Amino acid sequence: MSYTQAVRETVRALRTIRGQWAALLLAIETPPADHWPPRQLAHTMREGDDELLVEDRAPLVLREHPAPLNLGALDTGRAVERLIFGLADTLAAAVQRTEQGDPRAWESANPSAPDSRRAAGSRAHGLHWACVWIEGRVQDEDTAPEHELDGALAAPPFEVLPLYLLHEARRTARIAEARVLRALDLDRRETPLPEPCPWCAGELTLHSAPDGPPSVTCSGGRGCSAPVPLDGWERARVWEWDDLPELIAALGVDISIVTA
Repeated sequence: MSYTQAVRETVRALRTIRGQWAALLLAIETPPADHWPPRQLAHTMREGDDELLVEDRAPLVLREHPAPLNLGALDTGRAVERLIFGLADTLAAAVQRTEQGDPRAWESANPSAPDSRRAAGSRAHGLHWACVWIEGRVQDEDTAPEHELDGALAAPPFEVLPLYLLHEARRTARIAEARVLRALDLDRRETPLPEPCPWCAGELTLHSAPDGPPSVTCSGGRGCSAPVPLDGWERARVWEWDDLPELIAALGVDISIVTA
């Protein structure tokens, strides 16, 4: 694997973790549910529930949950924090040369206390900040000498990341990414639905992937009268993201069973 590809894959994994972290926090606060309807769509369709909004939480940290409703999601959150925080500690020990007062510095903490609410140092800022910091090290940011106020050159805040640590960062980030996506049912999979198509009684299949929203296909193809287009091979009707609420309504699924 090339150096550039390793950097690209690591950055992509870190950004996926950041992008799905709020959804994982929501999953901790809602009961486990079947893969159908998709949980992220259920959150969208549930109107008037301000308790599920996470945009105003700052930072997006894993908080203590006296009675978490989804222990699997909570365990995933804790495991991912341990992986990412531990990786940041490792990289900081190897390449960080700036002083602790520098806002760019990663302040390591005791890894035996991974909970971000109680942790000291940079862990207190949450996983989102840790991913951003690691991405900077992977992309060799701030590795050039800097000018002091008097014009003198100072040593760079960070050294270039050694190749072996880049591969370690890639491995760890991809493991963490896979755990988050699996907890949210966003890993790539195809799952037959128990209900037949309301328009032709064909087999419905839920398609999920980490790089896009879920979709559903019907095996009835051209013989299905559902008001959605055929796929590129004209073998199946396809409900894309915007069409899924109509399919859920046609199936008579109570969306509250996912978010109650």
